[in-house]
Amino acid sequence: MLRKIIKIDEEKCNGCGLCIPNCHEGALQIIDGKARLVSDLFCDGLGACIGYCPEGAIEIIEREAEPYNETLVMEQMATMGRNTILAHLEHLRDHNEEALLKEAIAYIKNNGIDLSPEAESVKPAKVAATFPSLHEAIKQTREASSPSCGCGGSAPMDFRIDMDKVNAAGATVATSVETATVPSELRQWPVQFHLINPNASYFQGADVVLAADCVAFAMGDFHNRLLKGKSLVIACPKLDSNKESYVEKLTAMIANAKIKTLTVPIMEVPCCGGLIQIVMIAMQQAGRKIPVRKIVIGIKGDILSDDML
Repeated sequence: MLRKIIKIDEEKCNGCGLCIPNCHEGALQIIDGKARLVSDLFCDGLGACIGYCPEGAIEIIEREAEPYNETLVMEQMATMGRNTILAHLEHLRDHNEEALLKEAIAYIKNNGIDLSPEAESVKPAKVAATFPSLHEAIKQTREASSPSCGCGGSAPMDFRIDMDKVNAAGATVATSVETATVPSELRQWPVQFHLINPNASYFQGADVVLAADCVAFAMGDFHNRLLKGKSLVIACPKLDSNKESYVEKLTAMIANAKIKTLTVPIMEVPCCGGLIQIVMIAMQQAGRKIPVRKIVIGIKGDILSDDML
């Protein structure tokens, strides 16, 4: 299976930064005067940044999609200098990729890479950087670098730690004189199909709900009945553009993230059937079958059918 990803020609890049706000995944930063892809993991290959590069320094390439390997990424980052490495570590930390961050730090330690400000390069040193100072270095890099993403509302966030705390303490309902608030079962952000990263940690080995946009509005107990304990993706098979990217992302989720099950609630209207078609194509391309549950919701919120495909 091929994966789309951007490639930056550093000779053409003038560091203007116009591409940065248009990377919804926050995978681009201006570092040492050049645009750098600081997170191969979070580049979704949509290419929204390309049209904003006045120098034509960004292109989309296709390559064979292999399982994400943090060690190989660190080998590449090590050739780009101290600030790029620190930006990559910061990106992993800010997106709650704790396992990958530990792997990256282990790579730095094992290879004796010196990330101190005094280091002339990041070539292996006799003594690796001390790691209390590493956190301070990340902080300094953040303050010195350009903003990584122009759309904070699409920055990936993992809510599972917060949900675990709620579940451990027992689900509570906050009440007031007139209303009661039911806790959300949403485990991550973003949820719109174009914005999600199929390799995010909250999709790894997860049970996933792929819901038509209107379902949660029609179905009053959507969170408790269908979403609890699952990761969420939403889409409209009629109005959304570039549905080919949906097939590519879902294929990656099935083949690479190894999602366990897929629940697909759709509305009774005919156009919603396109979501099932996307699922079938993706599963065929992934070469891996998983249990798929198709649920049809009536326009008044009732369940009309509930079947395994």
